[in-house]
This record gives sequence, C-alpha cells and structure tokens, in this order.
Amino acid sequence: MTKNTTLALLLLALPALPAFAQSNLTGCAAKKDDIQQQIDYAKTHNNSYRIAGLEKALSEVNANCSDASLRADREADVRKKEQKVAEREQELTEAKATGRTDKIQKKQEKLDDAKEELADAKAELNN
Repeated sequence: MTKNTTLALLLLALPALPAFAQSNLTGCAAKKDDIQQQIDYAKTHNNSYRIAGLEKALSEVNANCSDASLRADREADVRKKEQKVAEREQELTEAKATGRTDKIQKKQEKLDDAKEELADAKAELNN
C-alpha cells in the first residue's frame, strides 16, 4: 500500500473513531491530536497492537498531512456527494414517473441517505 493510500484510508477512518476530548483544533492538528489521545488511551489499557498501529498512523499524518491537501480532499468528497445527491434525485424523478410506490419509497430512502452523507461531508469540510 502506498503512503498516500494509507493516509487516505486513515483520514477516512479517523472521523469514525471515538473522540476522547473536545478541542478547537482543525485540520491536520486535529487529526494529530485525535491520534495522540487514542495512543494515550491504548497505553492506559496496555493494547500494544493498537499502540503500534496508531503510532504508524501518527507518523503518516506527520509526514504527509497538510491542511491544504486535507481541505482539497474534503472538498472533493463534498463534490462527489453532491453528484450522488443529484443522481438520486434523478432516480427518484424517474421512479415517480412509473407511479410504483414501492420504487418511489426506495428511491426516496436512497436520496435521504445521500443527503445525510452530503451534510456529513460538508460538516467535515469545516473541521
């Protein structure tokens, strides 16, 4: 796995990890702080495998993360989610044309999910 792929996977996974403390940090500083907090937590619980993985993640962030690249990645994610919402809206319009309520319901649920993902991506963009 390349460094950029590893970093991308790490950056995608970090928002799903529990935050142990609230801070006013943003961008790469927030990522580093989150990882350091998780390392501290893993150390208190003697989880050596978790510590090793987190220390590798921290070194990847230190080596490769810049606020500009992180923002660009997040902006690209927002654009991708916006495109997905537009596609789901088109699918819903087509389903409404068929008049089948079962299809309309499924397409509406998919659209709602896509809108939620977009809202999450926009919130992440501002962090």
